[in-house]
Amino acid sequence: MITEQVLKNMLQPKNSKWNSSITNVETDRLITRGYSQDELIGRISFPEMIFLLLNGELPSQNQVKMLQSILVSFCDHGITPPSTQAARTMASAGSSISACLAGGILAFGENHAGAIELSMKMMQKAVNYHESTKDSIDIIANKLVNFYLENGRKVPGFGHRYHKEDPRAQKLIELSKENKCLGKHLELALRMQDLLYDRKGIKMNIDGSNAAILSDMGFDWKIGCGFFAIGRLPGILAHIIEEKNDKPFKKIFDLD
Repeated sequence: MITEQVLKNMLQPKNSKWNSSITNVETDRLITRGYSQDELIGRISFPEMIFLLLNGELPSQNQVKMLQSILVSFCDHGITPPSTQAARTMASAGSSISACLAGGILAFGENHAGAIELSMKMMQKAVNYHESTKDSIDIIANKLVNFYLENGRKVPGFGHRYHKEDPRAQKLIELSKENKCLGKHLELALRMQDLLYDRKGIKMNIDGSNAAILSDMGFDWKIGCGFFAIGRLPGILAHIIEEKNDKPFKKIFDLD
């Protein structure tokens, strides 16, 4: 028989508080990933703090340089992306900056900002397969390219609707070599690029290069879209401010 006390115990949450290993908040004290925040202020850069929060440890100096380059590469792509268009449309309507920023982020999806996550997932699974089966990177690259092309699917991280050769991707590949951040994931991506260029004239885009490099730096594929958002948010904010300083509620379409 279930007594009133037993029923109360069943309904009572086992743990009503959120616990986090990221930051411990105490009176006059903040400890983030084992470091006192006030000691980190002025000592480390923003990219280092991002790495610490997401990976749980401070990066090497080469990783810092690479991460900074990745964040800069995401900064802006004009008025072409849906996120920028959404944010500017809301700004033109007089929405608050916070609402405009939220609107821009909500415009992220599989076809915009989501590609880096899809590319990271593909590459990480492929490299795990390579390490477990000992199939060569060349063999796996061939299998992946054949799978996507034979099924009429776009290869995430490759091809661009505006650029035949994405200038950001090539620069990041060069920097990954300089900073010794080129690993199995980028090796796979470069081999896939060779195959895709020979067969379709397609090269790696910004999502593909960053997906591979971030994977080589130890980031989980689930952070892909969020990482893009960190880099793109300043660009979206710049567009919002520009729009708010312009004529409100602009006529975007000619309905005559």
